[in-house]
Amino acid sequence: MVTERMDKLPLGDLTAKLRNSIGNPREGLPKEAFLLVSELTPLINVDLLVKNNQGETLLTWREDEYYGPGWHVPGGIVRFKERFSARIRAVAKNELGVPVQADDMPLVMNEVMAAHRDVRGHFISLLYRCHLLGAPARHLEHVHGMPKNGEWKWHAGSPDNLLPAHEMYRKYIDGQT
Repeated sequence: MVTERMDKLPLGDLTAKLRNSIGNPREGLPKEAFLLVSELTPLINVDLLVKNNQGETLLTWREDEYYGPGWHVPGGIVRFKERFSARIRAVAKNELGVPVQADDMPLVMNEVMAAHRDVRGHFISLLYRCHLLGAPARHLEHVHGMPKNGEWKWHAGSPDNLLPAHEMYRKYIDGQT
């Protein structure tokens, strides 16, 4: 005999309540909804490979509860019905403070799975070669001391404290491709 718990709502009711509380998914999701989605389906993200004339790679410092502290290739998760090109522009503006010109096609696509967790645990990552259309925001430049979340710095090669999730990009950072 199957019994239904009184505190459970039918899935349709839960879905309707969730939709009503989200707002416009094209503008991003509330954190709780985003984390739930990340447990149910892979997330698609774009990453920006930016090099200067000296062959250095522009990396940004990231420090969060899922990936810890380290340098990473700037990137962002594609929103509902958002084109890759639009997300690339948004990442460049948000993380670098400058527009970029991106190649039409990604250099590489990687499937990334975090074996130790389900939340934010499966990604399809697209790496795009990008060219700056100006100078990165000076107020975000890392100059000395311990980097702060969101700061950028040019790197001649892969730093020792590259985020483990971006080890897949080491050969691109090191100029081996």
